[in-house]
Amino acid sequence: MRIDEIIAERKPTFSIEFFPPKTPEAAEELFATARELQALEPDFVSVTYGAGGSTRDGTVEITRALQNEIGFETMAHLSCVGETTEGLATTLDRIEAAGIENVFALRGDPPRGQADFIQPEGGLGSAAELAAFVSAGWSFGIGGTCFPEVHPEAPDLDADLHYLKTKVDAGARFLITQLFFDNQVYFDFVRAARAQGIEVPILAGVIPVTSFAQTRRICGLCDATIPPALEAAFAAAGGEAEREFELGIAYAAQQCVELLIAGAPGIHFYALNRAPATRAVLGALKASRPWERVRGDAAEMERAD
Repeated sequence: MRIDEIIAERKPTFSIEFFPPKTPEAAEELFATARELQALEPDFVSVTYGAGGSTRDGTVEITRALQNEIGFETMAHLSCVGETTEGLATTLDRIEAAGIENVFALRGDPPRGQADFIQPEGGLGSAAELAAFVSAGWSFGIGGTCFPEVHPEAPDLDADLHYLKTKVDAGARFLITQLFFDNQVYFDFVRAARAQGIEVPILAGVIPVTSFAQTRRICGLCDATIPPALEAAFAAAGGEAEREFELGIAYAAQQCVELLIAGAPGIHFYALNRAPATRAVLGALKASRPWERVRGDAAEMERAD
């Protein structure tokens, strides 16, 4: 089923991002994680493309297996990095043949050691071009990413939203944010996007922190800000794994409750191929159902859902 149709039918949606494993042991861990999380009935899962398109074949195969063997609705990430249009078309045909109905269109990050993105000869130069390419030849549900704290390469929010509008106009039917920790950043971003005529659903990307050091590295790669109060709380945990895990779950759960009460159409969990933290947060949300307490001013969050 197309994810834009799922979002329109189910409010809110819950989804999970996985990445392709690099070893047989990691593959076993991923499928064990997937089976644990399937019990909570997420609405869909996505599988990343890997840095520099390095896991292209693995993305299609893992996405197919998660759909056919585990029973998830799935979405395959697709990147422009290092690809000709012919290569992209071949991958899209493989995705279609595998019965996968959704694609997440990305420009992609440069390969390791390369400072800037370089458009491949015979390839595409942006996620908007990729969304248009997919729309022209296939009937996938197309998703796109967005950056509540502004894309690292954009000069300012206005320029970033202007580009985001071109991505939506090219065929992206829903958006998933980069991870963030300050909900006000998401609320302000959604209002600004609506003011620019971006009407598609914007799902909130949330990472339940299990290791603060790891999360800080991830935030450094994507220019996500860690609020000072949260950083201080983790510093007080003194690096103790159990305390960090408990703090991460508590913070993510409260963050999701506030987002859902405010009318966010869905939460997309960055699970890092591990089940316990996402299972704890999603389980608590499904038990408490905070979206049933949606505030009266939630129209902007829900518009076009």
